[in-house]
Amino acid sequence: MDAKGPDIRELPPITNATDTRDYLGAAAKQALMHDDYEIIVDMDAHLQEKGFWPEVMSYLENDVLRYTADNMMNVAATPLINTQPGLTFQALSGRIPHQHGQGAEPLDATSGVHRFAQIVQRCIDTLGVDYQIIFPTNMLHLGMNPMEGVEVYLARAYCRWLTERVLPEDPRILGLIYLPLNSVEECYRLVNQYAHNPQMVGFTICSVRNTPIHDNSYMKLFAMIEETGKPLVFHAGPHWDDPSFSQLNRFISMHALSFVHYNLIHMTNWIINALPERFPKMKVVWVESGLAWVPFLMQRLDHEVMMRQSEAPGLKKLPSDYMRDMYYSSQPLERSDMVLTKATFERMHAETQLMYASDWPHWDFDTPSTISTLPFLSDQGKRNILGLNAAKVFNIPLKRMRPRARDVLANRTPFAPGDTHAVSRSSPEFVKAGVKAGVTV
Repeated sequence: MDAKGPDIRELPPITNATDTRDYLGAAAKQALMHDDYEIIVDMDAHLQEKGFWPEVMSYLENDVLRYTADNMMNVAATPLINTQPGLTFQALSGRIPHQHGQGAEPLDATSGVHRFAQIVQRCIDTLGVDYQIIFPTNMLHLGMNPMEGVEVYLARAYCRWLTERVLPEDPRILGLIYLPLNSVEECYRLVNQYAHNPQMVGFTICSVRNTPIHDNSYMKLFAMIEETGKPLVFHAGPHWDDPSFSQLNRFISMHALSFVHYNLIHMTNWIINALPERFPKMKVVWVESGLAWVPFLMQRLDHEVMMRQSEAPGLKKLPSDYMRDMYYSSQPLERSDMVLTKATFERMHAETQLMYASDWPHWDFDTPSTISTLPFLSDQGKRNILGLNAAKVFNIPLKRMRPRARDVLANRTPFAPGDTHAVSRSSPEFVKAGVKAGVTV
C-alpha cells in the first residue's frame, strides 16, 4: 500500500445484487490497453430473462398462452420456456450468480431508463465496448419446444419487447430478429416487420433444433435475408436432453460438446448442399462454439468431398474455402495451447473473419483483453477482431460511442484513504488477477 493510500477496493462477496461495474472492475483497467481502437463491438451478450420475462409475456398475442404464463409465474421464472436440465450448473453452485440474472442489482429508479437497459449500459461502459448485440438466453432452446406454436408467439413477443422497450433507450444496444423456423411463414412476417429497424442488425437461428437447414422450404426465407444485406447468425447452445449427450454425467462434458455439435451439423448441411453458391451475398455467422472445431471440420469435409464429389455437385470449391468466407465469434476462445490457437487463427483467416464476443454474463465470458493480449496477432488484426469486422458485417457506423477507459476508472477509483474495503495494487490477489488477464500491474 503506497503513501497516497489505497486505490483498489476489496469487494464483498459477489451476489446477484453486485453492481455490474464492480463485477467487471478488472475489465475497466484492461480497457486501457486498447482505448485508442476505432471501435469495439461485443457481438454476443445475453439477456437473462428471469427479471424481465413478465414484461415479455405481456406482449404475447395469444390470450390462452398469456393467461397460462401468468398463472405459471409463481412456480416458473420463465414460463413457456423448455429449460434444459443442468443449465443451473452454469452458476458454479452460486459462485457466479450473474449467470442467473442481476434482478437485485441496485439501479437508478428515478432515471426513467428501463432496468435492463441500465444493466447493459453499465456493462458496455465497464467492458469498454461501443456496441453490444443482445441475444436471449433461455430462448436458445426454443426450437425444441414440444408445444406447437409457442416458438412463434414467443418470437413475436420478444421482438416487440426488445424493439419497443429496450432498444430505444440507447443506440449502443443492438438486437437480432429471432427466426422461429418451426413456421417459415412467421419468419417471413418477422423479416418484413423488423428488417428495416436499424438497431435490429441481423437475424438469428438458435442452433439447438433438429431442423434440416437446407430444406427447400427455407430458400425463399434465405433469399429475403440476403436481400436485406444483414447477416444470418447461428447461435449454438447446450442440450443435455439430446440422446447422445444423456450419456454424459457432468455438466462440463455436455457443455464442451453440445455447443459445437449443433453448429457442426448446420454448417455441414449448409455447405454440402451448396447454400453458399445459392446465396453468395449472404453473410453467415457462427456464434458461441469456440474456434477449435473450425480446422477440424475444414479438414474433415475437404477429405470427404475430394473422395465423393458426386454427393456435393453444387460445390465449386472445397468446403474449407467456403468456411473461410464465413464469420465467427471468438467466445469461448480456447487458449490452453497457443500453438494450436495461432494455427486455428491462420487457417480460418481470423484477422478478417473473426469477431469479438463476451458472452456476458455467462460463467465463461471473455473480456476484450482476451483478444488484445494475444501475442501472435498484429495490431491491425486485433483492431479488426475487436470491432472493425463486426462493423462491416452488421453495418454498424464507425463511430466511437464508449467513454474513455480512464474516465470509467475515475468514476470507480481511486478510493479514499482509510477505506476498509481497499487493497493495494501490489497485493498478491491483485497481481495474480492481473497476470491471469495479461495486464501489467
